[in-house]
Amino acid sequence: MIIAAFSEERFPLRVAFGTSGGPERRTEIVRLSTGFETRNQRHRHSFRRYDAGSGVKSLSDLAGVLDFFEARRGKLVGFRFHDPLDHRSAAPGTAVTAFDQVIGTGDGALKVFALAKAYGVGDQAYVRPIEKPVAGTLKVAVNGSPVSAGVTLDAATGLVRFTHAPGAGEAVTAGFEFDVPVRFDIDQLVVNLAAFEAGDIPSIPLVEIRP
Repeated sequence: MIIAAFSEERFPLRVAFGTSGGPERRTEIVRLSTGFETRNQRHRHSFRRYDAGSGVKSLSDLAGVLDFFEARRGKLVGFRFHDPLDHRSAAPGTAVTAFDQVIGTGDGALKVFALAKAYGVGDQAYVRPIEKPVAGTLKVAVNGSPVSAGVTLDAATGLVRFTHAPGAGEAVTAGFEFDVPVRFDIDQLVVNLAAFEAGDIPSIPLVEIRP
């Protein structure tokens, strides 16, 4: 039997809401004899780490994670994860709109645009690729006008396709919800029921991947 490298199934949402974690970067720092530092970032993009153990509140939650872990074959198969803090194009507490994020500029010929989310402003902003948007949440605008027809979303890749290419110089913006592509960072799920019932939660590490 051939097992796919990635499953579009989402990690149990009830457990995800209690998960801890966030973005991680890898920076190499060399301190010179003069006291100055040289700093180099090893990867262009950050990647996220989570511990889903903190979201497990009951034996039912634990059984759900066990079932999901077995279906993913441990580390083998990636899956979608709902980051409870960062899962929308809009600012926290505000509604998603078609003007949240700039995803490109039309040239009269280009019909495919990749979803992205910017953190910060100006030249120092970090632009994060969004590859796992949530189907049915996309809102798009071209040149400041919402577009409802002639646009499709590939929810498995984050690519937005137009039937008719936006005109030259027209800004293409979008709003959306999204998941994070992750995998389990363990191949053994260790659970001690006696310890769990006494309040000792298991560690269930997840790490972001590039699907």
